[in-house]
Amino acid sequence: MTAGPEPGTGSGAGTIRLGDVEATPVVEWHGPIRTLGEIVPQASRELRERHRDSLSPEHWAPDTDAWHAAVRTWVLRSGGLTVLVDTGVGNDKERPHAPAFHRWRTDFLDRLARAGVRPQDVDVVVNTHVHSDHVGWNTRWDGEAWVPTFPNARYLIPAADHRYFDPGNLHRRPAPRSEADRARMRGDALVHDDSIAPVVAAGRAELWEGTHRIDGALTLEPAPGHTPGSSVVRLESGGHRAVFVGDVVHSPVQLLEPDCNSCFCEDLALARITRRAVLARAADTGALVLPAHFAGSGQVRVRRDGSAFAFEDQPRR
Repeated sequence: MTAGPEPGTGSGAGTIRLGDVEATPVVEWHGPIRTLGEIVPQASRELRERHRDSLSPEHWAPDTDAWHAAVRTWVLRSGGLTVLVDTGVGNDKERPHAPAFHRWRTDFLDRLARAGVRPQDVDVVVNTHVHSDHVGWNTRWDGEAWVPTFPNARYLIPAADHRYFDPGNLHRRPAPRSEADRARMRGDALVHDDSIAPVVAAGRAELWEGTHRIDGALTLEPAPGHTPGSSVVRLESGGHRAVFVGDVVHSPVQLLEPDCNSCFCEDLALARITRRAVLARAADTGALVLPAHFAGSGQVRVRRDGSAFAFEDQPRR
């Protein structure tokens, strides 16, 4: 089961107001892709069936085990800034290690325009981490070279991920244990070369560490494990709280069973620790949780439920 450039949404529908900040989802792709068993391999069939009522039909198709997902960018309008949280897969990218994303062609920029955003309007691009489906529209092909898609933007890229995925640092990474590992590392080099290096070369990248305040309402914080530089964007404005969690969770099954990692997590133990910490803070503070890949509206409320978390999908607006 493969993804393809199926219709997404980008008209501005779904905009939510969080204090003084407006957040609009722009979806590059949505639909079934691979299986939930592949994406969250620790979530056994028995475990998935146990949570059937919570996962189906929005997030999981039990009959086929299909994972229902989205590739989503959030447009935040905050304090006069236009901020993009993650930039999706992009067009024309060589992704042989990820066939579902190989040489995509979508109308993502048209969808962004329908949400009222032209490339030159973007002030800040946030890459929550450096994976192919979060950095793809960092650049576009101008006929001769990969160039920044958003020419006036500061690109906030986690320094830890920049170091880890830089092809010049391959010798510092764990040795590949299989041909799949080697293919993934070759793919990581492609992603770096076409979506990260051109932004750095153009002087548009800001490599951050620790925490990074974007403005009075938005802060970037480390959330390592999925990748070394994986991060979240915290929003606090007018008594409202939200957290854009990137790939800390891929599926709601990881809310119900927070020790289950995705197949893409680099540091399994640290990913579990981070996931629990991020979700516990959201539950305790009432923050809206906005993962990159959840189907539906892409927004959930979480609460503690014993040693795990329960969730409630938030309606589309």
